[in-house]
Amino acid sequence: MSSWLATGPLVGDRVTLRPIDIRDVGALAGVVGDPNRFRWVPGVPTDETGARRFVESALTSRVAYVVVDNTDGGVVGSTSYYDIDEANRSACIGYTFYSERVQGTVVNPTAKFLLMRHAFEECGAVRLTWHTHENNAQSRAAIAKLGASFEGLLRKHRRFGDGWRTTAQYAMTDDDWPSARERLLRRIDA
Repeated sequence: MSSWLATGPLVGDRVTLRPIDIRDVGALAGVVGDPNRFRWVPGVPTDETGARRFVESALTSRVAYVVVDNTDGGVVGSTSYYDIDEANRSACIGYTFYSERVQGTVVNPTAKFLLMRHAFEECGAVRLTWHTHENNAQSRAAIAKLGASFEGLLRKHRRFGDGWRTTAQYAMTDDDWPSARERLLRRIDA
């Protein structure tokens, strides 16, 4: 997908975000061990068919990355920009999932730091937004720890299973970024 946010790899000390490619299907198919951990996140690939669907959708609808663990070179997840609005310099960050072995480590804060730094500092974004299921406590806590502010609940926001989900929305603006940046760097370096 062509976008004002599109770029080559975003490289940090612990992780590299590499633009997703159809050749990543096999690696992404093996990332998730326990699908029940992702019950609030539809579309997380758990096999080759799901991974192919995930990658094909990513290539046409978002600026998506595979998350590579620099310690061993393995693919440990994926994350994306979506709902990209260049005219208003805004985007959402999501479609994120990680291997259980890196959850709770510096992988997610580092990956999100790379996305936010690229958007705010290199591309001139003024607003980034995160969406998650209202009942996904783990995701909500992770988003809040990034420095994003809870903005409210969006009722019947997205299809979910046979019904609809209420989405918790969080956001960060370019005004919030400098202090969030410093907190994230301290967290990553700790």
